[in-house]
Parts: sequence; C-alpha cells; structure tokens
Amino acid sequence: MSRRVARVAEALQETVAGLVQREIKDPRVGMVTITRVSVSPDLRNARVYFSRLGSKDERERSLEGLRSASGFIRSQVARRLQLRVAPEIRFELDDNPEYAARMADLLGHADVPETGEN
Repeated sequence: MSRRVARVAEALQETVAGLVQREIKDPRVGMVTITRVSVSPDLRNARVYFSRLGSKDERERSLEGLRSASGFIRSQVARRLQLRVAPEIRFELDDNPEYAARMADLLGHADVPETGEN
C-alpha cells in the first residue's frame, strides 16, 4: 500500500467516524465504531468496516442505516478531505472476534461512577 493510500484511508476513518458519531441521526445506526478503512489503489473505492455490540439483528440494522447514509457521507468526505474524486463508500460489518473480545474486556473493566442509589 502506498503512503498516499494509507494517508487517505486514515483520514477517511477519522472523518467517517466523526460523521457517524455527530451528524448521522438515523436511529438504526446506533453506537457503532469504525474499526478500519480499506482504500483501492486508485482511491475510487473504500470499504469502511464497523463494529457494534449487540444482537445480529441490531448489527444488521446498523448496516442498513449506514448504507442509507453513504451518499451523505461520501459528499461530506469529498468536501472535508478535498479529494478530486470522492471514493465510493461501502460499509461492511467487521466480525473480527479479537476486536469484539477486546471491547467486551474494556467495557467489563470500565470504571462506573457510583450514583449513591441502591
């Protein structure tokens, strides 16, 4: 992978993650994490992998919501990254078991403040 492709993939991941977190209002999307982005050498296609804790049905709904928002996301990516050609964005569920196990472990060890309620 060339340095340019790697830089574009990294910038895409940051931009898409920010868009999903702050600007996508589709309730189907829910709490997703953009895990990685793979960009073709000609920068015309990008696969955006995401993860979501929950049932298979919830993950499928998230995928539908992200695919529905892909046109908006593509236009925002083109504008924010000032690319000559905005890549066609395809969302895919990242079923990497190592990532899921790591997230579950992190959530299990998260410090939850006490509310004082019993």
